[in-house]
Amino acid sequence: MRAPRLVSVVQRRLLVNYRTEPEVTARLLPAPLRPQVVNGWAVSGICLIRLSGVRLPSVPAPFGLRSENGAHRIAVEWDTPDGVAQGVYIPRRDTGSRLNSWVGGRLFPGRHHLSRFDVRESADELRIALADPVDKVRVGVHVRVAAALSGSHLFDDVDQASEFFRRGATGFSTTPDPSHLDGVELLTRGWQVTPVDLASVQSTFFDDPVRFPPGSAIPDCGLLMRNVPATWNPLPPMAVRPTGGPVATRSR
Repeated sequence: MRAPRLVSVVQRRLLVNYRTEPEVTARLLPAPLRPQVVNGWAVSGICLIRLSGVRLPSVPAPFGLRSENGAHRIAVEWDTPDGVAQGVYIPRRDTGSRLNSWVGGRLFPGRHHLSRFDVRESADELRIALADPVDKVRVGVHVRVAAALSGSHLFDDVDQASEFFRRGATGFSTTPDPSHLDGVELLTRGWQVTPVDLASVQSTFFDDPVRFPPGSAIPDCGLLMRNVPATWNPLPPMAVRPTGGPVATRSR
């Protein structure tokens, strides 16, 4: 049975972006995926998203669900009969919702780990932390809304960064079966992002020296989106081979 389409409102979506060494990043990807490379770096990061009104399209908005969620992600590309496709590979998803953790990977694509979220948010500043004491996974970010994107080695300005992530609307996430990935397409209306300055960023995923040797994963920039209607379309699973893919050499 195919999973149903869902609608929601993205109350807040914070993208904390890292520049990562392409060869190191490629070893984390199952074939046929390979990292997208921008200015000599792979583009990786953390998505911290608050959803409200999550429901079937036929269900009235007041009955929709709300949740805090997080995902570690890597911008990827792969070859198809129609050319090169783009999206994101998601090695891990987290949620503060017990329902999401049960439904994800069963009734809707995307397995979620149940984690604790601590969110302190104002119009101009966000502090978000998540922790899974079982897997010893932790994330902590502190950002401030900025007038312009600055200090990024990946993107020249916010418009360039916005377009890059707008194209990456297709996400494929890991499953207990290493031979396939779950797929979801995110469709949004009124796409608009605001730059943020990264005051501090910690992630046990990117700070792990075994996964990312020193200097191979560097916080680069942040983008914020608020109050955007969104539709989540399930996609057919992607067949993969659990081996690292080739290193991309294309620069965008």
